[in-house]
Amino acid sequence: MDVLLDIAEPGQSARPHEGGERERRRVVGIDLGTTYSLVAAVTLEGKSSCIPDDRGAFSLPSVVHYAAEGDILVGEEARARAVAEPEATIVSVKRFMGRGLADLAKAPFRGSYLLEEGEGGMLRFRVRERRLSPVEVSAEILKTLRRRAEEALGGSLFGAVVTVPAYFDDAQRLATKDSCRLAGLEVLRLVNEPTAAALAYGLDHGQDGCYAIYDLGGGTFDISILKLDRGVFQVLSTGGNSALGGDDFDQRLAAWMLEQARIGQVDPSLWQEMRALARRAKEALTGADSVTVDVPAPSGRIPLTVSREVFEGLIGDLVRSTGVACRRALRDANLEPERLQGVVLVGGATRIPLVRRHVAEFFGREPFADLDPDQIVALGASLQANLLAGNDRTDMLLVDVIPLSLGVETMGGLVERIIPRNSPIPTARAQEFTTFKDGQTAMAIHVVQGERETVDQCRSLARFELRGIPPLVAGAARIRVTYQVDADGLLTVTAREQSTGVEQTVAVKPSYGLSPGEIENMLKEAMLHGAEDLEERALREARVEAKRVLLAVENALQQDGDLLSAAERAAIHDAIDALRRAIEERGHRELEAAIKELDRATIGFAQRRMDTHIRATMTGHKPEEFL
Repeated sequence: MDVLLDIAEPGQSARPHEGGERERRRVVGIDLGTTYSLVAAVTLEGKSSCIPDDRGAFSLPSVVHYAAEGDILVGEEARARAVAEPEATIVSVKRFMGRGLADLAKAPFRGSYLLEEGEGGMLRFRVRERRLSPVEVSAEILKTLRRRAEEALGGSLFGAVVTVPAYFDDAQRLATKDSCRLAGLEVLRLVNEPTAAALAYGLDHGQDGCYAIYDLGGGTFDISILKLDRGVFQVLSTGGNSALGGDDFDQRLAAWMLEQARIGQVDPSLWQEMRALARRAKEALTGADSVTVDVPAPSGRIPLTVSREVFEGLIGDLVRSTGVACRRALRDANLEPERLQGVVLVGGATRIPLVRRHVAEFFGREPFADLDPDQIVALGASLQANLLAGNDRTDMLLVDVIPLSLGVETMGGLVERIIPRNSPIPTARAQEFTTFKDGQTAMAIHVVQGERETVDQCRSLARFELRGIPPLVAGAARIRVTYQVDADGLLTVTAREQSTGVEQTVAVKPSYGLSPGEIENMLKEAMLHGAEDLEERALREARVEAKRVLLAVENALQQDGDLLSAAERAAIHDAIDALRRAIEERGHRELEAAIKELDRATIGFAQRRMDTHIRATMTGHKPEEFL
């Protein structure tokens, strides 16, 4: 058993519906995307369908503009203002969800926003006289989708299933739920985007087997391997990059066009216009070999021809980089590409011919393309919402996984994993720990996330203390630490002392999330440094054991040192000094040898102490009376 070295209230589930027989509940699935967002619902005939706006458009640009007169514009109207007023128009807000300024320092972005640090470290957009969090900006997009759905369905919504990237961490998922609440939406469940896509495809095709879900959207890339078996949708593994998507393709093309036009000075307004031109060129190149773009320049607009070959050269390394996550996901699922039933494409960026060729080459088969990759996530989410609302009695189960291991810090700064990554959720796992020192009455619980062996190489999620532990000898107390991950992927941690029942529980709510790509980097680092991590773990474990032995020997000398001769005492002190020197050195083998040497030096002392205490117990005398 290992030795262990206020965040918020536990998360609440969706409210139950009271009553017996009732009419069909109005529920929707929402794909809250980086570039576009959609809302879908299931018709009375049981078919999932995206809901259009009053102009017949299904996709809502995920853009919010804050006008000087106080109006808030969302969608196409907002995007039209982005060039003239870029500092008052927020695009790609999803990339900022659950993040702080410190994260942006690690992953610089090119944009015109004025940012500042808000309460708890979460960033704020400074727009005119407003201070806006990403949660508030996202809520405006969700309000627009909610109103669209309520008008189409004829009344207020009972709830919604909202999708998130598979690699969103706790902070990003909580930020998404907070946006929904601010928009007046009851969240029935958060579902990973690739899982929602598989749900839509699985029901449509009705084929069991393993599928790869390749999801390349505007701002994120996710790859998931799912197993569909008689109505059970189980995620076997997941991976991706939370900082890779169509937006990055647009930025590469925009920068190239500026270079070709020899435009050196780029203000925020020009950059927004160039990104819009690049996006339109990218979309046109899906079906054309070349496109001509009028690029703004000081001398007037310059016609610039962009070929598909040039565009593919600009983004080729980004597309190929998705293969790294795909290989890892297949390895985690213990599958070869040929064992897959099929490959599902999700996200608008998968329309790009180069992306489709890369997917077909990597997996050795043509991907499915008969459902709209822009709509498939929202369609799947609506099917799940319909099930959770009780409108559909289909016997189906959706099983997701967590993307990174969850653990706790133990003595020496080591990580003891409680829930390994790719574990199906919801889940709960527990492990017992004990105290390090005699009389210890409190224990610090440090919750971490990651794949490395040491705490300083993982992400800290929460800290709390369990107090009221009985003051027993070291190693006697039993503290059970339980990790529970709910269906939304949110974590609750409980520490309980077994003999007294004293307990402390926290819902893990970090103030902001991982920086873009940080999860992917954590996995890469864990693989690259696996051998040295194990060596470091062995060293730290040996140091913890050495300190425990030193503490025990020093206490024994203080209590029963009179049992030793001067020569014996000197030998023990020499072994103690050697062990202390070994603690400061690098190398667990030398440290283990020093521990064994101290054990040999004290073996006679330990036997004499035991004999003395046994005689004292049998005769009723105090041990010191036998000295």
